[in-house]
Amino acid sequence: MNKSIENRARPSLVIANAARQSMIPKFAMKTLIVKSAALATSTFLAACSLMPAYERPNAPVAPQWPASASVSASTSSSTAQNTATLAWQDYFADAGLRELIDTALTNNRDLRVAVLNIEQARAQLGIRRADQFPTLAAAVAGSRTATGTGSFSNVYTAGLTVTAYEVDFFGRVASLKEQALAQYLATTEASQTEQISLIATVVQSWLSLLADEELLAVSRQTLASREESLTLVELKLRHGAASELDQRLAQTLLESARVTLAQQMRQRALDENALVLLLGQPLSTTFQAQLSSQQFTQLQFAELPAGLPSDLLASRPDIRQAEQQLIASNANIGAARAAFFPRISLTAGAGSASNELSGLLKDGSWGFTLAPQLVLPLFDAGRNQANLASAQAARDIAVAQYQKAIQSAFREVADALAGRDTLARQLHAAQAQLDAEAARSRLTKLRYDNGAASQLDWLDAQRSLFATRQALVQTRLAYLQNQVSLYKALGGGASPRP
Repeated sequence: MNKSIENRARPSLVIANAARQSMIPKFAMKTLIVKSAALATSTFLAACSLMPAYERPNAPVAPQWPASASVSASTSSSTAQNTATLAWQDYFADAGLRELIDTALTNNRDLRVAVLNIEQARAQLGIRRADQFPTLAAAVAGSRTATGTGSFSNVYTAGLTVTAYEVDFFGRVASLKEQALAQYLATTEASQTEQISLIATVVQSWLSLLADEELLAVSRQTLASREESLTLVELKLRHGAASELDQRLAQTLLESARVTLAQQMRQRALDENALVLLLGQPLSTTFQAQLSSQQFTQLQFAELPAGLPSDLLASRPDIRQAEQQLIASNANIGAARAAFFPRISLTAGAGSASNELSGLLKDGSWGFTLAPQLVLPLFDAGRNQANLASAQAARDIAVAQYQKAIQSAFREVADALAGRDTLARQLHAAQAQLDAEAARSRLTKLRYDNGAASQLDWLDAQRSLFATRQALVQTRLAYLQNQVSLYKALGGGASPRP
């Protein structure tokens, strides 16, 4: 190849130009590369961050629970923390219920999605962390260029390259990494929230099934009693001891019991379907048998300490999730601010170049290139300013959402505390009412048998007793489900944090 062709080919590759003009020895080239890397590292370490300092917003709730909550337990912070760290295995002692919860935690698809979201967020964090370091790649290339004299020039290169590595002098990449980290932590807290919600929903669905079984037992007993009553009235009617009106009244009560039984059977099927969806698999025959033998009236959960409203900040994962989302929005402001400043990128390479493929690894073909680039935005039609305004608005939205999460948590606990006291009194009164109605029905039946009361009085007493028994079951269900809601609202149900 003649001299002019060789000179025209060299400018297309800086590595070959550096190697053939300066003839840098191998050890000198390595020294320069090390110094360049050290300079880039020192520049990176000296980078400044434009991310605003994070300050936790004030909690917009009262320092104490409202008077309607009627907190009877100790409200010290140390006792309140016991609820958040109380594992569900310790609070829900029934063996069958524990098995249900374990099954739901294994098979529930919503919880599975929440866990997979964590994996996705972790991968995104890995991408942002990788952006802070140069990407080193091995490259082999060849080119063939036509010259003006009708001949061709060949250039072959091989070596290591670093392409467009951003020297994060103003903290843009670091801010994006902090944002990804906060998003990952928020996703983790969201998974904890999903787990707590799943556990509470499984327990409440289990309680609903137990109440359905209790209501069905009451309805079947009432239906059998009213069938006997109708048979007795029809017998009296045939012998002239009762009127057709008495028969119609007895038949009305019987059909009313059948209607109620059918409604309750449908509700039990719906509640079972809801529980099956939570579990992710059908109910076993063993569990079906346990439902019939479970004593719903004997169930009781331990009373929980309420603690102080400020304790919710540490015990509720949904509040921690909202705070991490706020931190992520705060970090995004730093990245938006950094966009106003110069962006420094570095492209470098080290390897060998030759006009012939066989000479690629020969002595004297080694070289390097170092091409820093600084880009300063001069005019972007307000794009950077709009991005910054959007980031600041997103931060303000995150503040409002964080404070709303605290307020919602405060209300949930206050509602559960108010229900704990009032439902306990209601349950006690409902039990007393049932005792009175049972006595009234017994006395009315005695008077009816002795002719001192009409059949209408007796049927009315039966109808009232049936309604009272149903109301007692519903009140007990509401009382137990409220205790589960309080356990959930106080942040219990998740595995204790390390």
